[in-house]
Amino acid sequence: MDYDLIIRKATIVDGTGAPGFKGDIGVAGGRIAALGNLGGKAREEIDAAGLIAAPGFIDPHTHYDAQICWDPLLTCSSEHGVTSVVIGNCGVGIAPCRAQAHEMVTRDLVTVEGIPFDVLTRGITWDWESFPQYMQAAQNRGLGINVGFLVPLTPLRHYVLGEESSQRAARPDERERIAGLLREAIGAGALGFSTTVFRQHLGYKGRPLACRLADRDELAAYANVLKHSGRGVVEIALTQDLGLLSDQEYELVDLLLEHSGRPVTWTALLPRITDLTAHEATLKKAEPLIRRGGIPQIVSKGNKILFALRDPFVFAPRAEWKQVFHQPLEKQIEILSDPAFRAAFAQGLEKPEVFFSGNWKAMSVAEVSDPALRHFEGKGILQVAGETGKAPVDAFLDLAIADKLQTRFCIFEDFERYLSGLLADDRTLVGLGDGGAHVDMFCGAAYCTYMVGHWVREEKLFSLERAVKRMTSEPADFFGLGDRGRLAPGMAADIAIFDYDTVGEKGPRTAFDLPGGGMRLTVAATGVHYTVVNGQVLYDHGQPRGVLPGRVLRPT
Repeated sequence: MDYDLIIRKATIVDGTGAPGFKGDIGVAGGRIAALGNLGGKAREEIDAAGLIAAPGFIDPHTHYDAQICWDPLLTCSSEHGVTSVVIGNCGVGIAPCRAQAHEMVTRDLVTVEGIPFDVLTRGITWDWESFPQYMQAAQNRGLGINVGFLVPLTPLRHYVLGEESSQRAARPDERERIAGLLREAIGAGALGFSTTVFRQHLGYKGRPLACRLADRDELAAYANVLKHSGRGVVEIALTQDLGLLSDQEYELVDLLLEHSGRPVTWTALLPRITDLTAHEATLKKAEPLIRRGGIPQIVSKGNKILFALRDPFVFAPRAEWKQVFHQPLEKQIEILSDPAFRAAFAQGLEKPEVFFSGNWKAMSVAEVSDPALRHFEGKGILQVAGETGKAPVDAFLDLAIADKLQTRFCIFEDFERYLSGLLADDRTLVGLGDGGAHVDMFCGAAYCTYMVGHWVREEKLFSLERAVKRMTSEPADFFGLGDRGRLAPGMAADIAIFDYDTVGEKGPRTAFDLPGGGMRLTVAATGVHYTVVNGQVLYDHGQPRGVLPGRVLRPT
């Protein structure tokens, strides 16, 4: 038999968890035609002796909703062997959208996902109005990797309620119109819908993100759309206190499971800095939900978070910081200088929140703009406080103000050693890389190569076969992508080929490659020799081939 592509002499890790085996992979028509000791010829052959061939990684939690307009490769994910991503998470996105609402939905992305407004206004193409048109526009522009679309609830509510969407619940007639829009998107192949209740998820004009105003009747109605269609999933950013699941949050997952009859994934289940074993009790509490398909989503690595105070996303959950958002520099400095604000901030730090737990030992000075202040770079806030004779809150805010809020701080909470139990637990879904979001804070797109390089090769937490299954067939099965996530005849030929001894990540580094020269942090892959998407080589030793074989994914 003749093939389009033959991958020769690889160690094949097929995504099922079964032991790896040596053999060839024959590809024809974008699908795997055969595995084994293959004869025949091909237009291209890859010598994979000494390398691992695995299903392309499937990232279930990204925010490339806008980036698909200017970056068809969806970097950095594709460089790391990711061949499929799911976008539209956390209830925020850019479709459907009327022309007069472009700024409103753009501001949502700025505040929730940390993408600069100037980048978005230059980069978003707006060649759609409805959600099906948005999906089709992505395919028409061309995709390097495959993209599955969740329907975020916020733009649906904007479309029907306008600005009132961030102020109240929908009335019965509005609820039915929103459900109709969701029904249309599911009919076009969307993978489900997403929403959030996170306090830090603020939208247009600093108001709560619109989907946070959806009441239980609304959520039940939208879940029923999935039940009647017989397909789709729900993703919800849920836990106000990471690592804990409150009774109210438990009831919300229960409602979504009951009314949808479909899987639900909730974020995030992480070790708590103040109680690093709390997640174990949470898993026990959530067991009845998990048995019904209510799967918690977890990270596989801790990220160093960089931030400045012009757009202080890390403090969005804290009530006293709401007034700082979307203000001119002079007004922000006035607020941050106010003793009453500082007192409220110091008092609020007694309650740990996502991103910053109040542990000043975890915060340091990363970059300072003013040369006269550069001697503070690399120092912890507690050291700065000691040198200046100030309380940590004052030392932190005074340094930022002196640098006109250009100082970039770094937060790193060392909880990673407590992730091992979660990563090895079948009751969790590995994801939360957040690719495309918080572009100047961190880059989590490398979670898959980190999983293999760190947790398998270095820490020996579990086998390579188990790790690959966690990042391929498990997310494929959850989202109903029946032809992805495994290497077997008839499956889509999405393949990551890497060197087990060197696979990993390198970075982060600063790049100015967003529209208009906007800055982001990127992480390069090491040891990934080839990324194959639908049978075509997308990356060859870290270099793109210039093809766009990706597709819009639909449930099979």
